[in-house]
Amino acid sequence: MKPVDFLIAAAVPGLWGLGLVIAKPVIDGFPPILLMSLRFTVAALILVWFVPVPRRFLGGLALIALIGSSLQYGFTFNGLRRLDAGTTALIVQVEVVFLVLIAAAVLGERLGLRKIAGMIVAFAGLFVVYGTPRLHGQGTGVAMVLAGAFLWAVGQVMFRRLGQSHDEPLSGMTAIAWISVFCAPQLFLISLTLEGNPVPAVLSADWTVWAAVLYLGVCMTALAYSCWYHVLGKYEAGTVGPFLLLTPVASVLGGAVFLGESVTREILFGGAILIAGVALLVIEKSAR
Repeated sequence: MKPVDFLIAAAVPGLWGLGLVIAKPVIDGFPPILLMSLRFTVAALILVWFVPVPRRFLGGLALIALIGSSLQYGFTFNGLRRLDAGTTALIVQVEVVFLVLIAAAVLGERLGLRKIAGMIVAFAGLFVVYGTPRLHGQGTGVAMVLAGAFLWAVGQVMFRRLGQSHDEPLSGMTAIAWISVFCAPQLFLISLTLEGNPVPAVLSADWTVWAAVLYLGVCMTALAYSCWYHVLGKYEAGTVGPFLLLTPVASVLGGAVFLGESVTREILFGGAILIAGVALLVIEKSAR
């Protein structure tokens, strides 16, 4: 891998991981689903002009957006409201385990001994993380983040099936652009239903809210996905996939530095086990 591509690949988990850190203090006083709607509005306005209209895929993308993004982020960021950013990022990694299980059940993908071992190790790490004192009484928040992780995995399997059902290819950049187009109004309607009238929240929002919207829309979505699909288009998935293991590291470090979140030995130990399990699932044998 060229040095510049290495830096681009390494920047992606940093951009994604810091998104939770930046959103955490904002959603303590701003509706999280409304924040996600504004995020995808910004992302859609940036990306949609550079990709074609995938007419044959629009219905499927709308459903994927609803399940794998709108509902997923609704659960995840409401869970983040109850937990700290670093812990949330670690729990989110279970989405890879869910993806492997759902892909095996729905797509018939093979489960080898390495993947089974990875899932066992990952769930053991999750058990250690959940047993830490800071999560006592936080079962609702953990359940919400796990629900979001499960819905993300469902959305990914739906995306794979959508691609397999058509002869013409659907690029990742086109997909994320149009998923953003669909997510923005979906999330707004969900916010209107569950969070109430958005006007007071928008009018009272200070600069930190709008800074978070810009970061989530521009950096975490438009820029990060552009970088990700750039390296994914040049290198094998087994080469670039392991970089994603740095995402929870960025969130834990960012939470400690910028939010003052404590990093306990239990969190480090459980997180290391969980990430090791996920590593067994995402790192291809040829790329170890």
